[in-house]
Amino acid sequence: MSAVAQSGTNSPYSQYGLGILSEQAQGFNRGMNGLSLGLRYGNQVNVLNPASYSAIDSLTMIFDAGLSGQFTNFKEGGVSRNAKNADFEYAVAAFRVLPKVGLSVGLIPFTNIGYAYSSSSRVGTSETTTAEAHSGSGGIHQAFVGVGWNVFAGLSVGANISYLWGSYDRQISISSSDSYVNTMQRTYSATVNSYKVDFGLQWEQPLTKQDRLTLGATVGIGHKLGADPEVTTTSSNSQTGVSSSSTLTVADGLAIPMSYGVGLAWRHANQLTVGLDYALQQWGDVDIPETDAATGDYVLKSGLLSDRHKVTVGGEWVTDELSQNFFRRIRYRVGASYATPYVKIQGQDGPKEYSVSAGFGIPIVNGYNNRSFLNISGQWVRSDSKNFITENTFRINIGITFNERWFMKWKVE
Repeated sequence: MSAVAQSGTNSPYSQYGLGILSEQAQGFNRGMNGLSLGLRYGNQVNVLNPASYSAIDSLTMIFDAGLSGQFTNFKEGGVSRNAKNADFEYAVAAFRVLPKVGLSVGLIPFTNIGYAYSSSSRVGTSETTTAEAHSGSGGIHQAFVGVGWNVFAGLSVGANISYLWGSYDRQISISSSDSYVNTMQRTYSATVNSYKVDFGLQWEQPLTKQDRLTLGATVGIGHKLGADPEVTTTSSNSQTGVSSSSTLTVADGLAIPMSYGVGLAWRHANQLTVGLDYALQQWGDVDIPETDAATGDYVLKSGLLSDRHKVTVGGEWVTDELSQNFFRRIRYRVGASYATPYVKIQGQDGPKEYSVSAGFGIPIVNGYNNRSFLNISGQWVRSDSKNFITENTFRINIGITFNERWFMKWKVE
């Protein structure tokens, strides 16, 4: 659990909204930059569309776990800084419970918060300097159970029911070299214990004997999280030893938005898969708490978030998944995405996100198993804003998919 609690980001942009939104993809589709909505595999767990669970092979138990490491360069004006971190990403499992019903359980991140930066300046022409420091940590985690049902030939539906939990602390402190000036610290915090419900659909249509087209769609239900965010302001003076503190709370002040997704995937001869996804999160309808600059009150405000649009294209190629030749069973993956920001900063849009990825699915072969995979991918992400910090991140994702024949019946002759 301590690994889950680690922050997966160093980005100053995680101080806004609910933090940096997690990709939530697994090892196999991270190589395709998160492509997911139209993908149906019997040997992989596709959490982003629960209708896909109905494709799980009836003989197997699938367990998939992954981690990542990343290096990020931050640049603003003529200043550049580097940071690196690593994070446990996810653990999911899936198996068939009925002839047309698959079930999945797992643990994935929902948002991440982690940053620390500071600045200092001189007051007028005096020798007095003031320092302002910002820091934050935390995030929201998601544990889920999902079911996918193949209603009839071609049509599958599914749902994920999740428990959301986590907390965050964001601090701003302002201090002065003049001992007669107050030092101020403001701490924003909240604890989340709530739920999340997502529905999925997939329609698979054969085109020829070797070609299939799958349409996927998802809907996530937006609602209040039942959390009471608060801000505590503390002022103190080291010369007089006098300090004061006040706390303001916004009841039920956090929420998640309605979300929608649609995707297409074309598969040829179990060798080539190509897909396109579009996702919309309606953050623009969500109000979040902020300190009013004029009155000092901590209140819900609208217009601080924007709808987030994301387009992803990707594909996978395997020469022959049933070949006895190890190298012919390696899966090659590529993908690219573009996403608009969901936060606004000082009334302006936050950074747009561009990303590309490439990866491999490497078969794990031993004396009793040739169905498991080691999924390795590299991803470059650029968060670009003309007026704020530009981030360039290179991320390595490593996932292991164990595909065991737990439910195969042995016959002795």
